[in-house]
Formats: sequence, structure tokens, C-alpha cells
Amino acid sequence: QVQLVESGGGLVQAGGSLRLSCAASGRIFSINVMAWYRQVSGKQRELVADITTGGATNYADSVKGRFTISRDNAKNTVYLQMNSLKPEDTGVYYCNADIRRNIIGGYVEVWGQGTLVTVSS
Repeated sequence: QVQLVESGGGLVQAGGSLRLSCAASGRIFSINVMAWYRQVSGKQRELVADITTGGATNYADSVKGRFTISRDNAKNTVYLQMNSLKPEDTGVYYCNADIRRNIIGGYVEVWGQGTLVTVSS
């Protein structure tokens, strides 16, 4: 079974930086779009950023200019560099990917377990 494992979350002060990593493992034929979502207290899960296989990116307005998403296709890994962090960035960050497991099957949506990011003021 394919899985996504996030790492890099933690506690930082406002204005600080963190880099999140998400590695896919298991039986993988190909990976399409990879993305980062987050869920803040009292809110629904929202898209933070996503990136295509070719490197095209999309960002939520609230993080544009501060966060950068990237990927290493050879390592099946996606990253989220978070700079100038604000207290309102606090939440659980989830990795998401559309993964094709074999040549005859379609894509399945896979979620990571989440990693907690806490930004103190």
C-alpha cells in the first residue's frame, strides 16, 4: 500500500522558518499533482499550495510570497519551505498526492498523517 509520511513540523516564533518534507513510498508507478493542505483551529482543511510533475505551482493568497513548494521527482518527495511565519499559520499540515500504482490502474488520492506547526507570538 502506498503511503505519505510528513516531517519537519514543530514550534517556532513568529518571523521564523520551517521546512516540511513529505516522502511517498510503496508500490508507485507515477505521481501526478502533489499538494500541501492545512487545518487551523475551528476551520475546514484548506489548500496551501500544490505543484505539478512539471513544476507548475499554485498558492493560497494567504501564503503567497512567504511559502515555496518544490518537489524531487527522483525521490518521490515534496517540500514546503515556510518563511516569515505568522501565528495564524498554526495548524496541522497534511501532504496530499494523486498516485498511480500500476500501468493499468487509475490514480488514487493519498493523504499523509499530518504534522503540527505551531507559531508563537
